[in-house]
Amino acid sequence: MTLKTINTGNPLRTRDDVQHLLNDLLAAVSPYTEEGKSGIDLGNTTTHYGKEIAKMEALSRMLWGIFPLLAGGGECPDLPFYINAIRFGTDPQHPQYWGNIRDFDQRCVEMAAFGVGLALLDKRLLSHFSAQEQQNLADWLNQGRAAVIPNNNWNFFPVMVQMGFKQAGMPWDESAVAARFALMETYYLGDGWYSDGPDRPRDYYISMAFHYYGLIYAQNMADVDAPRAAVLRERAQQFAQDFITMFSASGAAVPFGRSLTYRFAEAAFWSAAAYSKLEVFTPGIVKGLILRHLRHWLKEPIFDRDGVLSIGYHAPNLAMAEDYNAPGSPYWACKLFLVLALQQDDAFWQAEEAPLPEIPATHCIPHASQILMRDAQGQHVVMLTSGQIERNNFINTEAKYTKFAYSSQFGFTIDRGRYGLNHAGCDSMLMFSEDDGYFRGRRECAETRITESMIYSRWLPWHDVTVQTWLIPCGDWHLRVHHVENQRPLTSAEGGFAVIQEPETRTEITADKRAVTVSARNGVSRIVCLDDSAPRDAAAIVTPPNSSIMFAETASIPLLAGALPAGSHWLIIAVCAAATQDISAQGVPEVIREEEQLRWHSPGHSGQITLR
Repeated sequence: MTLKTINTGNPLRTRDDVQHLLNDLLAAVSPYTEEGKSGIDLGNTTTHYGKEIAKMEALSRMLWGIFPLLAGGGECPDLPFYINAIRFGTDPQHPQYWGNIRDFDQRCVEMAAFGVGLALLDKRLLSHFSAQEQQNLADWLNQGRAAVIPNNNWNFFPVMVQMGFKQAGMPWDESAVAARFALMETYYLGDGWYSDGPDRPRDYYISMAFHYYGLIYAQNMADVDAPRAAVLRERAQQFAQDFITMFSASGAAVPFGRSLTYRFAEAAFWSAAAYSKLEVFTPGIVKGLILRHLRHWLKEPIFDRDGVLSIGYHAPNLAMAEDYNAPGSPYWACKLFLVLALQQDDAFWQAEEAPLPEIPATHCIPHASQILMRDAQGQHVVMLTSGQIERNNFINTEAKYTKFAYSSQFGFTIDRGRYGLNHAGCDSMLMFSEDDGYFRGRRECAETRITESMIYSRWLPWHDVTVQTWLIPCGDWHLRVHHVENQRPLTSAEGGFAVIQEPETRTEITADKRAVTVSARNGVSRIVCLDDSAPRDAAAIVTPPNSSIMFAETASIPLLAGALPAGSHWLIIAVCAAATQDISAQGVPEVIREEEQLRWHSPGHSGQITLR
C-alpha cells in the first residue's frame, strides 16, 4: 500500500490549485479502495448505522468532489473504481449490493450525491452503465422517494435525486418533489432563514444543506419550476447578507452547532452561490471567501498521517464526534468543490480574489438569535447567541449550541464530564453547583428576545432557580449581565474564552481578585467582574487534553467564581479575547446599574438597556 499525503503548501489561488487539492484528497483515499467492493473502509470507529453503511457513505461523499471535477472537464484517476462501486452497489443480485432502505436510513442521505451527479453530468454519467445498470441505479435511488426520514434537511435528498433524474432524461416524480418542498416550507422563518425542521436549530445546516441544495435546484430546474427557483434564489440572497458576517478576513468561520467535522463545508454555500450565478456579492468576493477558507483549513492538522481527513475540527478529536460521524463522514467537506463544475473561462475563475466587503462591527440576526461581533481588522469574529438547542441530544449539545459566545479564533471546549469545573466545558458559560462538584449551565431557554444591542434569555438550571441573562456587544468586549433568583445556596462559576495551556502560558490576577488574564501562544483571554453585589474571585482552570475543538493541548480558561446564598443576585462581567493585542491594557467597559437600567461606556462605544 502506497500512502499519499496532502500538499499543505498548495497556494490555492487558481482553479488548477483547487483541482490539485481535490486530487490530493482522493489520492490519499486511493490505497483504501478495493477492486470488487462498493464501499471504502477508512477506519475502525463506527456509528449507529454500522460499518457496512459507513463504507458506502465514504464512497458517496467522495462523489461530491468527483462529479463537479468531471463536469468541469477534470479527470479522476480512480474513476473506474467508483463507477464499478456504483454498478455493484445498485445491483440487487450482487454480493456488494447496498441493500434495501429502512426507515430513517443513512443511505437516504448518501443518495443526494448521485442526484447532483446526474444533474451535473446528465448523459455523461449514464453512459458508463448499460440499460439494465441504469435501471438498477434508478430503482435503488427511487427507494428514497417515499422513505420515512427525519423531518428536517433530509427532505432535500429525494429532491436532489428527482432533479438528477429530470436532468439526465430519466422518469422523475414531480409530485414527490412538491411534497418535500411543502414540508420544508413549514421550516421557513423569513429573511432567508430556515430552521432545520420544526423547532430545530439554525446552524450550518441552513447554509450547507437548505441553501446549498436549494441553489443547485434553482440552477438546474429553472425551466420546469421557475417560481420555486426564483424564491430559492431570493431567499439565498437574503441569507448571504447575514452569513458573510460569520467569516473573518483570514477565512476562518465561527464554529457553532453540530457536524463541525465537515470542516470546509462551512463555506459550501459560497460554492453554490458561484455555481448558480447568484447575484449577491461580486465573483471576486465570493472567490476570496472560498479560497481563504480553504487556505485557513490547510494550516490546521486536519489529516491523519496518511492524508485521510480525521474526525474532529482543527485537530483530530473523537470526543466531539456525533453518533453519525463515521471515518468517511468528514468528506462532506467535498461539497465545497462544486465550483470545479465551472469552466476556466467562468467569471468566478477569471475574477481577481477580493477581500470581504465592509461589514459592520456588530450585526444582528434575529431569526438565529445571534449577534456577530468583529474586531477592527476583521480577524476575530465572535457570535453571541441564546435560545438554540438540538433536541435530539447529540453529543455535547450544550457545548455546541448553548454557550453565551463562540469565537472564530478560540472556538469552544466540550463537556468531558460535569464533575469538576475543569471537565464541565465552562468557557463562555455560567454554571452552578450545590457544592457537590457537579455543575449545571444553560440548556433550554424559557424565553429569548433580541435587539440590535442585546440578546436576552431566561433559563432555569433547576425548577426553583431562575436566571435572566443579557448579552451585550461592547466594542472588542462583550458584557454579560445575569439576574439570579435561587431558592437554595449555590456556587457559581463563569468562564471566558479558552486558550492553550502550555509551560509558557501566563495567568495574571488583579490584587482585588476582580479580573484574570490568561496569555498563551494562541492569544489572550480576559474576564473582569463589574458588580459588587455578589463578590466573586478570579482564577483560571485547566481542562483535560482534547477539550478544545481548536487544539489538542489542555486549555486554560479565565474564571470568576463565588458563593450565592439563597436569594436574588446580580452578576455583571466583561469578557474579551484577542490573538495578539494586549487586551489587558485596553479600557474595560464602565457599567452603571440603577434599578432596572444598565448603562455602559467604553472607548468608542456606549449604550443603555432596560433590565426587565
